[in-house]
Amino acid sequence: MSVYTSVSDDEMCRFLEQYNLGEFIALQGIAQGITNSNYFLTTTTGKFVLTVFEVLKQEELPFFLLLKQHLSENGVACPAPIPKKDGRLDATLAGKPACLVTCLKGADTGWPTEAQCFHTGAMLAKMHLAGQSFPLKMENPRYTHWWHKAYQQLLPVLEGHDAVLLADEINYLDQHKGDHLPRGIIHADLFKDNVLLDGEQVAGFIDFYYACEGNFMYDLAIAVNDWARTADNQLNDTLEAALLNGYQSIRPLNDAEQAYYPTALRAGCIRFWVSRLLDFHFPQEGEMTFIKDPNVFRDLLLSLKNPPQKEAAEAV
Repeated sequence: MSVYTSVSDDEMCRFLEQYNLGEFIALQGIAQGITNSNYFLTTTTGKFVLTVFEVLKQEELPFFLLLKQHLSENGVACPAPIPKKDGRLDATLAGKPACLVTCLKGADTGWPTEAQCFHTGAMLAKMHLAGQSFPLKMENPRYTHWWHKAYQQLLPVLEGHDAVLLADEINYLDQHKGDHLPRGIIHADLFKDNVLLDGEQVAGFIDFYYACEGNFMYDLAIAVNDWARTADNQLNDTLEAALLNGYQSIRPLNDAEQAYYPTALRAGCIRFWVSRLLDFHFPQEGEMTFIKDPNVFRDLLLSLKNPPQKEAAEAV
């Protein structure tokens, strides 16, 4: 997404010798996101997406690539990894792990409609169900332990009231982890810019590189926090209800999940407030870096801290 690793045309030509994708035509950097280097790759056989991984290690890639392959084969709209001539899905480019995946039609949106929220929720539920038969496991690298470690790193640069808020919220979440809830493979980053839409329908989920084991309510809350968030960092009740209704049209929530929903929203805020604080205060160097505003999720968290009793079931 942001480009940290430059790739020359000569490097791409050599790279493509490992694939049955024809001849190299063009490579265009994608100036969006903050974690990996992403490009649109055009060859004589079509258009693909190239990802060069800046953090993930080579041995970690098979989980994510096999997951996308599994989901794609089980009715979930997502890119399918392109195998090399030797059958492997992962590769190396510019000395870093890399892969190619299919390029889906559609585009993301900054201002979703109710119908788009509904269909996104429904596809997320389909993903959760399809992931139940995926045999590999991956612990969530950005959950409780990570919050504590990140807090210690951030403490010297945080303003006093933010430090207190973050410490209090981490302490609260330590006591409300949601370990009792239904769980499995989650996307863990289903923001609007990670969903391609074709009109009102979902053309595909993208950027699965935070996918891991987790409770489904946490994943659903992460999506709600972005898809239903207003310009002043509140939740739009109509869009929130649409996404929840879409999800429950495929996978109804049980009583425990409904009760945990307000806490899941707060956990989703902490996850992305912390990661954006790290990106802001300790940025990676890159050709096209896009640092997102960390205060978005601090402000949303403050709006959620003491709301009227709110359960997912009320949206149905």
